Amino acid sequence: MPRWRVLLPYAALTVTMMCWGGNWVVGRAIRGDMPPIALNFWRWAVALLILAPFALPRLRGQGAVLRRHWRLLAGLGGSGVVMFQLLAYLGLQSTTTVNAVVMNSAAPIFIIMCSWLIDRDGASPRQIAGMVISFLGIVTIMEEGNLAALADFKVKLGDVVILSAMPFWGLYAVLLKRRPRELDPIGLLFSIAVAGVVMLTPLYALETAFIRSPALTPGSVEAALYVGIFASIVAFFCWNYGASVVGPNRAGFMLHLLPAFGTIFAIIFLGESLHLYHVIGIGTILVGVLLATSARPPGR
Repeated sequence: MPRWRVLLPYAALTVTMMCWGGNWVVGRAIRGDMPPIALNFWRWAVALLILAPFALPRLRGQGAVLRRHWRLLAGLGGSGVVMFQLLAYLGLQSTTTVNAVVMNSAAPIFIIMCSWLIDRDGASPRQIAGMVISFLGIVTIMEEGNLAALADFKVKLGDVVILSAMPFWGLYAVLLKRRPRELDPIGLLFSIAVAGVVMLTPLYALETAFIRSPALTPGSVEAALYVGIFASIVAFFCWNYGASVVGPNRAGFMLHLLPAFGTIFAIIFLGESLHLYHVIGIGTILVGVLLATSARPPGR
């Protein structure tokens, strides 16, 4: 097999991490023009418009499948499209992109937690130790490396909001294992996006009427197009291709490139700074993630 064929799926996964890293930077950069719900709404509205010509023919004749699994699709849309993304964009209103993407590296820990709670998967001592170590890394970032101040535990509201988004990604990952096999990836993504946009529409109307309406500027339009095209569609297709070739376990380790790209983009485009406590925090988080994900859980 030519070498480029071996490297191609990893290149696709790298593109996914670049797109998702850019999503966090855009969410922070555009906060003055696009409030969180508006940005999330237009992200998925743009994705729906682009996906529709490809997805609708695939969904023809799948009405019975959609009706049978509507609760699952609503759960996937509510957790992955609405709550996770909404809390991520909301947290970026008051914390830095570097903080957010570094804390996001703990997402695999929350997937394990949700598997315990929903699927009743057993927890091994090694997994519990990994969770504890990862949370120490999160606390290190939230306290900006000053662990002596834990008695006061004064943290940024944005950090707390970002952390509260992580369980929703864990829930999304667990529910995704129950996806209807009759739907191909394009049809599934379109169906989840439809469910998410339906839920976001009333929230968007309330935000516009009572909190703040989005400003129609070149920056806000570019942001909506970026998160709709690159962070949603391009990233999904690259992830789907790469994970199908190299397997989900190897693909999962590529997730740790996201904070790297997000940090680099934040430094270049937003002028943010990388501090020693970020390095210590993400190192601690990754040690915990590797420990937890390499452990074999006991039987149920």
